[in-house]
Amino acid sequence: MKAFLRPVFAIAFALACQAAAMAEPIGRVTGIGGVFVKSKDPKALANWYRDALGLDVAAWGGAALPYDAPGHPPKISWMAFPQTSDHMAPSTREFMVNFAVDDMDAIIIRLRASNVAILKRDDDNAFGRFAWVQDPDGTLVELWQPK
Repeated sequence: MKAFLRPVFAIAFALACQAAAMAEPIGRVTGIGGVFVKSKDPKALANWYRDALGLDVAAWGGAALPYDAPGHPPKISWMAFPQTSDHMAPSTREFMVNFAVDDMDAIIIRLRASNVAILKRDDDNAFGRFAWVQDPDGTLVELWQPK
């Protein structure tokens, strides 16, 4: 390649790469379609989520949570933690479920009425208010009321 064409080629290549990076990817993930867990007693676990957290558990054994519920955050997070992380303690499960809530105080009252221990609370977080509980199978459940 002639020396005077190298800078032109480099600029054209950089612009092409930038345009490709900005294009919508094909076959992309659009959101969380569900959270599925194994349980020794699925019916009892479903009843706990219905009674303690107010999920509308249907006859098929699960709950459909609409994205367009009033006050629901516009995005859902996905994140991997290092294997050595204690972020999900005291749970020994490899995952945690985060539910967005519309009224943390009302959820806390509901949980206490169901004799569910509140493991921790954070009412002064930059992202909103948080509370953590464990379900009967030991899964850590994070409740989040966005700011």
